[in-house]
Amino acid sequence: MPTAAAPSQLDRLIPPQIKHDRFYRAIEEVAATPGVRQILEIGSSSGGGSTEAFVRGALRNPSSPVLHCMEVSQPRFAALAKHYAQHPFVRCHNVSSVALDRFPSEEEVTRFYREVRSKLRNNRLEKVLGWLRQDLAYLRDNGMAESNGIREIKAANGIDVFDAVLIDGSEFTGKAELEDVYGARFLLLDDTRRFKNLENVRRLAADPQYRLVKKSFWLRNGFAVFERRSGD
Repeated sequence: MPTAAAPSQLDRLIPPQIKHDRFYRAIEEVAATPGVRQILEIGSSSGGGSTEAFVRGALRNPSSPVLHCMEVSQPRFAALAKHYAQHPFVRCHNVSSVALDRFPSEEEVTRFYREVRSKLRNNRLEKVLGWLRQDLAYLRDNGMAESNGIREIKAANGIDVFDAVLIDGSEFTGKAELEDVYGARFLLLDDTRRFKNLENVRRLAADPQYRLVKKSFWLRNGFAVFERRSGD
């Protein structure tokens, strides 16, 4: 009799990481900024961390923003949707931000691991590649292999460019996600010292259209907040 597959770590609820720290407060501040109307959060989990910060800020914003929350894990999504059911401006989406074919290859991840000094090296390479395989398997097993959630949300809501975006989903999709949200007024990046956003933070730092408004090298795995310069 075949052995049942081990449950995915993505089926577990996890405690929030962004919680009442400098990045939490920066997220809340961005969400409260007048003129910010369409917000995208990539990687909402169960809603107790960065989602909470976005909601706190949005409730103070005279522009009455809509917050689109993306979470690929079905158990975490269920908890997220239940938690914010009384807030109609919070729209929860159980989709993958990008399709399976836009994930990096194992060779690309291995090259980054070996050539770039980052906090990803705090884990064994085989463990990191296991995370990648797990993410890909989860999309296949849950019918999300062709889901380009960011593009789908934009199309369904008539959004050309979001006003604010948090990139904090899978370790492996940050680069593809940035491509789909580039031009947003605010771009908030978590894990800037890992594969997820290290290249993204370097790209934005080199772009004269954006200015760095907040950052930390040491908080967890680093974070950064960029704002598009006015008039661009």
